[in-house]
Amino acid sequence: MPYLSSWQAFALGSAFFAGLTAILGKLGVEGLNSNLATLIRTVVIFFVTAGIVSLRGEWAWPRDASLRSVGFLIASGVATGLSWLLYYRALQMAPASLVAPIDKLSVAFAIVLAVVFLGETFTLKLALGGALVLAGVLVLAWP
Repeated sequence: MPYLSSWQAFALGSAFFAGLTAILGKLGVEGLNSNLATLIRTVVIFFVTAGIVSLRGEWAWPRDASLRSVGFLIASGVATGLSWLLYYRALQMAPASLVAPIDKLSVAFAIVLAVVFLGETFTLKLALGGALVLAGVLVLAWP
């Protein structure tokens, strides 16, 4: 296998921590309201991220940052919050081994949304990969 490019290494790390999130989240929502659990998670993420930004000295506001970019980041934050709230509620109601695969349908949704809204090219490789993700979810999460 050829070496990973830096974006692939970061994406692989993200996937690992997303998988770990399912397990730790499932353990964390036992006996806790899922909305409160999401709030606790969000506060922790805030402090971890603020710590990283502080350690790296990245608090300077970019001169070329647009209001449009900030608006999209705010919308992304709302979407993330809603995703987390629904994810933790699902974890309270079902096994992590069933919830996590359904959550990964986000891959298929991202492919469709990227083609429709970002104008990314829809290729056979992309279609096949998305279909395989969908098939995997169906095998893992539905009887």
